[in-house]
Amino acid sequence: MGVTKKDIYTKEQNEIATIAKVLGHPARIAILEHLSRTKTCICSDLVNEIGLAQATISQHLKELKKVEIIQGTIEGTSVCYCLNQEKWTEIKHIISNFLNVFSCTESKCC
Repeated sequence: MGVTKKDIYTKEQNEIATIAKVLGHPARIAILEHLSRTKTCICSDLVNEIGLAQATISQHLKELKKVEIIQGTIEGTSVCYCLNQEKWTEIKHIISNFLNVFSCTESKCC
């Protein structure tokens, strides 16, 4: 197995790549949109909302939780998920800064 070269990139470059990777699946976007629309923790079954198998939803929730975009609390036998507002604000700032670096204000950029 090859050695990763994450250490040759800046912390910001690695973080942007991680965020992009986790947001790079439409099911995860659908989950985030649903959590955002409800503005509360979701304990109910996301299967009906998203239309994927429970195991698939669980895997996507795991990936979102791993990068702390969502957080979960255990209530009985279920886990309730919601957006991690602090992390979401941080991600918006990171992505905004990245996109603003490449702004082309001149009409003849290329």
